[in-house]
Amino acid sequence: MKGKILLVVGLGIGYVLGTRAGREKYEKIKATAGKLWNDPRITQQRHNAEDFVKDKAPDVAEFLADGAKKVVKQVASSKNSSSNASSNASSTTASKSSTSSSSAAKKKPATKKSSSSTSTTKSTNSK
Repeated sequence: MKGKILLVVGLGIGYVLGTRAGREKYEKIKATAGKLWNDPRITQQRHNAEDFVKDKAPDVAEFLADGAKKVVKQVASSKNSSSNASSNASSTTASKSSTSSSSAAKKKPATKKSSSSTSTTKSTNSK
């Protein structure tokens, strides 16, 4: 319903701003809008809406404040978790690096043997 009302208001504003009918048409639209705005049924609904908003505004403000506090706590806890996780990840990465370094050190002699056998094979083929 709110979307439909906004659409009608937007169309009205667009027409008023975009009209080429001149000042007469503008004044006529303005008078019609004034009559509609001051209609007793519309005035009553405006007052009902104002009273409703006045009654519910403190509840809404409290709800939003509670929601904001929850979000702040979540962000703070996720920052703490991510810093702890990054510390854990860096220590895990460091231990993996040292493990892979020792594995690489063990593999180096084997790599040299295979490369020397390859060079021997190449020199044999060259002769």
